[in-house]
Amino acid sequence: MKFAFIIHPLKARDITRKHPLFGVLPDSALEWLLTKKSVSIASEVKGIQTPDGRKTEGIFIGLPLTPKMFTETRPLEWVYDRILECCEIAEREGCKIIGLGAFTSVVGDGGITVAQRAKIAVTTGNSYTVATAIEGTLKACELVGIIPEESNLAVVGATGSIGKTCAKVLAKEFRSTTLIGRNLERTEELAQDLPHAIATTAIDSLKEADVIITVTSSDAPLIEPRHLKPGAVICDVARPRDVSTRVSKERPDVLVIEGGVIKVPGEVDFGINFGFPAKTAYACMSETMMLALEDRPENFTLGKDVSVAQVEETLQMAKRNGFELAGFRSFEKAVDQVAIERVKKARQSLVAL
Repeated sequence: MKFAFIIHPLKARDITRKHPLFGVLPDSALEWLLTKKSVSIASEVKGIQTPDGRKTEGIFIGLPLTPKMFTETRPLEWVYDRILECCEIAEREGCKIIGLGAFTSVVGDGGITVAQRAKIAVTTGNSYTVATAIEGTLKACELVGIIPEESNLAVVGATGSIGKTCAKVLAKEFRSTTLIGRNLERTEELAQDLPHAIATTAIDSLKEADVIITVTSSDAPLIEPRHLKPGAVICDVARPRDVSTRVSKERPDVLVIEGGVIKVPGEVDFGINFGFPAKTAYACMSETMMLALEDRPENFTLGKDVSVAQVEETLQMAKRNGFELAGFRSFEKAVDQVAIERVKKARQSLVAL
C-alpha cells in the first residue's frame, strides 16, 4: 500500500535555501511569497522493506506554509483547503493513507475535519511520537544516571495530545510531576488525575525538574539556558523546537534529545534531506509508513487525545515491521558518549551537594 506524508517549512526563511536571492527580503514578504506557491510533490520515498520482506513506497508532499501562517495569519478554512489539496494529490498518486506532519497535525481539531473531508485515510502520527518520546526519555535517564522514582518530571504543553499522554504514562514512574500549560484550569484538571502532580503556567518551574518532556505548538523557543537544572534531560518533541539553540552553546551540562528519531527498515531513500542521518525519520512519518506496510488504510491517530492503548499498539507495530529508536540527536547532531558522560558528571556533582 502506498502512503503520502505532508511536510512544510518551519520558518519563512527556509525558502531561501532553494532561492538564495530572496534572502534580502523580510519575513513578511517571504510569507507572502509562500502563499503564492503551489502544493506539490517534494520527493518520492523508496526502499522501505521489513525484515520479512514486505515493502511500501510513498511520497512527501510539500505544503508552503509556516507555523505562523497556520495559526496566526490565515483563516482556518483556508488552511484546511490547502491541506486537502495535499490529500487530493496523494489520492491521484495512488496513496491510500496520508500522514499530517508538524503543524498540519496541530491546526484546528487535530486532523478530524481533514479526515472527514478527505477521500483517503489520515493519521497525525502522534501515537508513535508519544511512544518513542517515552522510550527515548527513559533510555536517556538510564544513560546519565537519573533514577525516575527519585526524580522530578516536568511536561511542557501538558494538555496537548502528545504531552497529556506522555504525562499519563510517565507520572507513575517519577517521584513528582509538574504540568505546564497555557490554560491553568485545563492543566489543573489533568493534574487531579495523576499521582503527585501539580499544575502551573510558569516556565520558570522547570528549574526544579530533573527530566523534561516539551511538546508545545509555539512557533518560537520557550526554554532558555536559565530554566534548566544541571544534569537535566530534556526531550524536545516539538517542531519548531521548544528548546532554544542557546542551550546547546551555554549548557553542556544538560542533555537535550529530539523525540521520535526512528531507524526505518530497508535501503530507504527519502529523496530529500530533512536534516537526519540516512535511513532515519521522524516517528510521525514512521507511523504512516507502518500503517502502509500493514495494509491498513484507516484513520488511526486523530484529534487532541492519544490513548495509552494506541501508544502500545504502535510499539507492537514497530516491533513487527522493524522500526526502532535510532539513538539520540540534539540540535541536528548525533549525541556522542562524551556528551552523555559530561551530563552524567554534572548529575553526580549535583547529588554530591
